[in-house]
Amino acid sequence: QVQLVESGGGLVQAGGSLRLSCAASGSIFSPNRMGWYRQPPGKQRELVATITSGGTINYADSVKGRFTISRDNAKNTVYLQMNSLKPEDTAVYYCNAVNILLQAYWGQGTQVTVSS
Repeated sequence: QVQLVESGGGLVQAGGSLRLSCAASGSIFSPNRMGWYRQPPGKQRELVATITSGGTINYADSVKGRFTISRDNAKNTVYLQMNSLKPEDTAVYYCNAVNILLQAYWGQGTQVTVSS
């Protein structure tokens, strides 16, 4: 059984920072790509950032220059450092992992609320 356990969400004022973590465990066969998606209130889930095991990174335009994704391959853990947060970053943030068999897994989500 695969589990993605997220932590680090919360309430922060605009301009502040938060760091999200997601640890993958179980029979995930070494995740190839890990990343973060978010779902703002009343909107669809959207890509935030992804990183492959080789270090290739992709960011949504809306977070470039403010968010940094990183991972620890040995721990199957991915991080999202979020700086200069804006109210429009308010969303439930979901961790995602895709293994070499192209099986995708999701975390339970963690709430990030940015107050103006």
